[in-house]
Amino acid sequence: MRPYILAETNWKAVRETPFDVAVLPWGATEAHNYHLPYGTDVIECDHVAAESARIAWERGARVVVLPTVPFGVQTGQLDIPFCINMNPSTQRLVLRDAAQALAGQGVQRLVILNGHGGNDFKAMIRDLQPQLPNIFLCTVNWWTAVDAKPYFTQPGDHGGEMETSVVMHVAPELVLPLSEAGSGAERKARIAAMREGWAWAPRRWTAVTDDTGVGDPSASTAEKGAKFFQAATERIAGFLVELAKTDPNDLYGS
Repeated sequence: MRPYILAETNWKAVRETPFDVAVLPWGATEAHNYHLPYGTDVIECDHVAAESARIAWERGARVVVLPTVPFGVQTGQLDIPFCINMNPSTQRLVLRDAAQALAGQGVQRLVILNGHGGNDFKAMIRDLQPQLPNIFLCTVNWWTAVDAKPYFTQPGDHGGEMETSVVMHVAPELVLPLSEAGSGAERKARIAAMREGWAWAPRRWTAVTDDTGVGDPSASTAEKGAKFFQAATERIAGFLVELAKTDPNDLYGS
């Protein structure tokens, strides 16, 4: 039993532990090139949340990880079988209900650990926070906790070197040989502003990529994944420890 994983612990332990921070991992169910599983974002979130919480727990922060939400925003992938979409409006309601329950039970801090690029919780938090004054809401995209560039030749955007390496580290039995992976080649937007990133629209995934990947996975290794995973979880754990010690009503100072 890991006392920081809610699904593994029990009421006897929970009622005796004054938890400082709850973590809600939020992934997605979608294709990840030919070689990675549909649950890649969930698997990564599960492992990152658990390891970050373990490190934080050993440093004295009472962190509890909630079960991972397995569905994310897939509105650009509805023509790919079993890419399960959850609209942002639905996500907001799920987040609201979970946060309301936790706030009513005395939890003061909730971190949404995001594992899917299509999810964006900032607007939801801006909307919900005034309605939930007794619980502090924040979000972390785990893959941006540290800069991926020093760890990978080309990190990639989806199913590329970074994601493949991380899954090779945490769940190698679920990764097919790289010889079976697609190239992850991406067709770029024809409009300059969208290519340059200062204009944005959601991508229709099958128009962008032939294999559902964006990023070349060929240089992936479990060793690269382990180093990146360790760096990311160490940094996230440090944040959780600091958040646990900080009064949500006194976040700012000189």
